[in-house]
Amino acid sequence: MSGNFVAPYVNLQGRAREAIEFYRGVLGGTVEVDEAGGRVTLARLDSDGMVLFATDGHPKFAPTVGDNMAIVLGGSDRDRLTGAFTALAEGGRVKGPLQSHGGGPEVGYLLDRFGVNWIVRIG
Repeated sequence: MSGNFVAPYVNLQGRAREAIEFYRGVLGGTVEVDEAGGRVTLARLDSDGMVLFATDGHPKFAPTVGDNMAIVLGGSDRDRLTGAFTALAEGGRVKGPLQSHGGGPEVGYLLDRFGVNWIVRIG
């Protein structure tokens, strides 16, 4: 995926593979799935310009209703996305700082002042 993008991110608490395959059946497209320890850490559906991210989440941190969805803001423009992360966090709460996870992309989590969850992904 080139350039910057915005896409929904859904925590399906153990049902990400089932859900992403269902959505692929409905919408078509291709699916990429990353797993660790038998859990889906990130699944991505790409279909005609539409993107959907899903995860099994963390077994120790079950989401509450309304907290199981986020908007992903991602791309490769580090300055723009770092600035967006900082601006979105103003008046809200950083849940996870913008940092690299195991040599992969930089990812940060926050709740903005309107109660919307965001994941900013650089790389």
